[in-house]
Amino acid sequence: MVDQRLRKISFASLVAATVAIFVAGCNSGESTATDKPEGGTNAKTTEKLSGSISIDGSSTVFPISEAFSEEFGKEQGDIKFAVASSGTGGGFKKFAAGELDITGASRPIEASEIEAAKKNNIEFVEVPIAFDGLSVIVNPKNSFAETLTVAELKKIWEPNSKVKTWKDVRSDFPAEPIKLYGAGTDSGTFDYFTKAIVGKEKSSRTDYQASEDDNVLVQGVSGDEFALGYFGYAYYEQNQDKLKLVKVDAGKGGIAPSPETIADGTYAPLSRPLFLYVNKKSLDDKPEVKAFVAFLLAKAKEIVPTTGYVQLPDEAYTIAQERVDKKVVGTSFQGAETGITITDLLKRETVK
Repeated sequence: MVDQRLRKISFASLVAATVAIFVAGCNSGESTATDKPEGGTNAKTTEKLSGSISIDGSSTVFPISEAFSEEFGKEQGDIKFAVASSGTGGGFKKFAAGELDITGASRPIEASEIEAAKKNNIEFVEVPIAFDGLSVIVNPKNSFAETLTVAELKKIWEPNSKVKTWKDVRSDFPAEPIKLYGAGTDSGTFDYFTKAIVGKEKSSRTDYQASEDDNVLVQGVSGDEFALGYFGYAYYEQNQDKLKLVKVDAGKGGIAPSPETIADGTYAPLSRPLFLYVNKKSLDDKPEVKAFVAFLLAKAKEIVPTTGYVQLPDEAYTIAQERVDKKVVGTSFQGAETGITITDLLKRETVK
């Protein structure tokens, strides 16, 4: 799967020197992955790593976790990866129980999840990895719902919604039943969408086809002419031959998600950062985890776009590596905040 996604990128010489740097740092006590010997040249070694790395969490972030684990695995063949996607909430439950090295999240960690981790003495380093535009999708045969306002989306998705047909949304739409597909309640996408559109996190009608697996939602919308759904932009990118984007109007006209509108924040209010949360104990005790995170941050700008998401500026990944090196624990956010831009992200993440 990843080989096909990355067919335009040659990885023959991608990380040989970089991985060697991080291995040397990992094997020298308290030194960091960016340590340099006298003379200012990065240390090099041909030593291979072994061990295991467990990653779970958001289905939105899953393509990123999978891509990086496969590419790093090619360089470090003795490392065993276990990569799964049980949803942001499901991932945080396992992470807080000490079952994971890393968990992916399509929203920042919640206060209750932080508390659960504290009870088990789990500390974490928060690593922003990409930006996503949560996408509103219809079937390609839908010729009428080109743009929906935030108010119309709220009318559709709010608890006890009276919307049963498309005509209930707008009078000139057809009187056809509207079939809804959306994120499951254990998903960070569910948390973010309800906060951004309905105005309250986890506030949603319940009579829709829900799943933490975005591929299930893709299949549902692509197979129903009058369906409407929402999920991460990467899943639209991978299936755009059988899906159609809806422009979202937040008061400034309809705007569709794209790498450009997601990056500059004009696709509002559904642009959002994506995260990896790394167990600090894993960083301390497992050289393979420390090297993997360093590899990920060093090559994020090249690999993230191939997964369908928007890479962050170089500065963001540099700051993230500083946080990892200094083992800055905790979060810079307050749950599923909306309206966060890349500029906002950089300001919050800067290491003091």
